[in-house]
Amino acid sequence: MREQGGEPTPALRDFYENPAVPVASGDARSRRQARLLAAALAATPGALVVDVGCGDGTAAAVAGPILAGHRIVGVDWSQDALRRAQPRIGQVVRGALDDGGLPFADGCADAVLFSEVVEHLVDPDAALDELRRILRPGGHLMLSTPNLAAWYNRGLLLAGVQPVFSEVSLRGIHGRPGTEVVGHLRLFTSRALRSFLLSAGFEDVQITGAPFHGVPRGLRLIDRAACSVPSTASILLAHARRR
Repeated sequence: MREQGGEPTPALRDFYENPAVPVASGDARSRRQARLLAAALAATPGALVVDVGCGDGTAAAVAGPILAGHRIVGVDWSQDALRRAQPRIGQVVRGALDDGGLPFADGCADAVLFSEVVEHLVDPDAALDELRRILRPGGHLMLSTPNLAAWYNRGLLLAGVQPVFSEVSLRGIHGRPGTEVVGHLRLFTSRALRSFLLSAGFEDVQITGAPFHGVPRGLRLIDRAACSVPSTASILLAHARRR
């Protein structure tokens, strides 16, 4: 959400500072991601987990009991988000995703949570460089992002309809289902996400799926079933290790 080496553009800054813009991505995704991370950190008691782009802290609050015994620190550049997150997380700091923008020493973190952030970024390559910098060698990156190739998006594209999660404006919805503008700038398929992480200096990339809380109730069984085939799931959960 930052331009290279500078502050966010005024339009993006105002958009993401608006408390009405959704920042939570659904408890099911948060629980799945936390369970994956808890398993990965089983041999690392008292690990430092940095939740980058913590938003209002809802996801970290859901993950907290699953990650009991580990220290979670929330990071966001939005002062309003940090104000709302502090009661839920406890320890929060302001930071950004450009070179040296995260207030952590090189190699200090055992794990980074990066949940539904990468799709909002102007420069995702610089962001991954910064996450890699603060992770120790072998440290864990847990990234989640909406899936451009989700099962329903495949049908929508065949029908000539704009896919869910994609947006052409910060002012309104145009040509796709849904009513909320959330500011997505980047979209990934499972294949693209794996390639992106490998090129950014990560290895052992494992991708699983998670459901999307915005799927209509009558379609949620299908959405949960699609998680067994991650390339068709609503949400992509990636677990990778820093080289």
